[in-house]
Amino acid sequence: MEKKNITVVNIVVSTSLEHDIPLEKMAATLSNTEYNPEQFPGLVIRIKEPKTSALIFSSGNVVCTGARSIEKVRESIEKIIKSLEKIGIKIKIKPKINIQNIVASGSVGMDLNLNTLAMKLGNTEYEPEQFPGLVYKLDEAKATFLLFSNGKVVCTGTKSEEQVHEALDKLIVNLKKVK
Repeated sequence: MEKKNITVVNIVVSTSLEHDIPLEKMAATLSNTEYNPEQFPGLVIRIKEPKTSALIFSSGNVVCTGARSIEKVRESIEKIIKSLEKIGIKIKIKPKINIQNIVASGSVGMDLNLNTLAMKLGNTEYEPEQFPGLVYKLDEAKATFLLFSNGKVVCTGTKSEEQVHEALDKLIVNLKKVK
């Protein structure tokens, strides 16, 4: 039997640069951007290292995704600020980072009977014909899990690494109650 484990695979954050951003100028000057204002009001910037993407809005609001740690989030935001300097925009503040969601994946260290769990646990959705995982909303941890029969799990909805681990512990307690 393998041990339980879980690893952060994506952190979604928002921040404000507190400065208007000329998105058309950014898109025209920087190669790693996509901007189609008819389809979406934000500019997409892709950062190679750390491998992240960000949506930048003309208001200066930014949503960054893809980082696996807060340090990598900060590096990505710094790179965006450096990119803006190339087009003459100086960001004078240190942006406040707000975690919106953390996605983590791992294992509970035991096989799971998803049919049994779907009947015995509350707050579940399980449609095996459409998707092989069971969705389990763990309200007390403000987390949602995808559970697979081999014991693999994906956790979403938490806002800190500590909450990810607390949610996994609560999940395992609940799973052991219905075994």
